Amino acid sequence: MIVTDDETIRDILKVSKNIAVVGLSPKPHRDSFMVAHYMQGQGYRIIPVRPKTKEILGETVYPDLMHVPGPIDIVNVFRAPDKIVPVAEETVNVKPKVFWMQLGIENNDAARLLADAGVIVVMNKCLKIEHMKMQGTFIG
Repeated sequence: MIVTDDETIRDILKVSKNIAVVGLSPKPHRDSFMVAHYMQGQGYRIIPVRPKTKEILGETVYPDLMHVPGPIDIVNVFRAPDKIVPVAEETVNVKPKVFWMQLGIENNDAARLLADAGVIVVMNKCLKIEHMKMQGTFIG
């Protein structure tokens, strides 16, 4: 299922606890870091996924989704659209509830693959902005 409506996105954010962030940068000025830092501050568990890095935001970094212990509710992806399908293929194996492509990222092939596997897909939306809208704190 590909989700675009605000109500379903709010429901996703209300029930989700664990967010694996693929492509999370350790650099504070990068969008991935700012979004993950904000979500962590809102009480979500951030699971950084990035090869060759040990720790980001005080959390252990995993080289890929297959190495993440425990449940993943949302796989939040900060990768170029042409790099999404391999992440989607890996995601199918870990069975999260949601695969979330950040603002500016869409890949219909990946979305079909994930939807066929029963994973909810969100494309071209910022996790932080959607959370702020849900909280009533987004002005934009």
